[in-house]
Amino acid sequence: QVQLVESGGGLVQAGASLRLSCAASARTFSSYGMGWFRQAPGEERWFVASISWSGGTTYYADSVKGRFTISRDNAKNTVYLQMNSLKPEDTAVYYCAASSAILGSTTTDDYHSWGQGTQVTVSS
Repeated sequence: QVQLVESGGGLVQAGASLRLSCAASARTFSSYGMGWFRQAPGEERWFVASISWSGGTTYYADSVKGRFTISRDNAKNTVYLQMNSLKPEDTAVYYCAASSAILGSTTTDDYHSWGQGTQVTVSS
């Protein structure tokens, strides 16, 4: 297990940008695939983006492709989600998660550690 702490959420207007950060406690951070998910009130938790242990492989949900970018800095044990051109439908609690699948995964069941989440609210 690894402890994950997200930050960077907030209230922004449509079209704005935010960068989320997720700091991990594990010294083995570089061996994990990492992912970002989001959950709106009354909805399931949905996949947003994932990144492999090296950062060389990324996956995105169709709804964020071209607007969001996932990256990681293994020296800082941190994964990022740069979100541009935000839309009201991006409003949700955003969670980062760690997976033993080193290439990352789009499936929640593949992740064994989760952060507490950070709220992102986009007003129209």
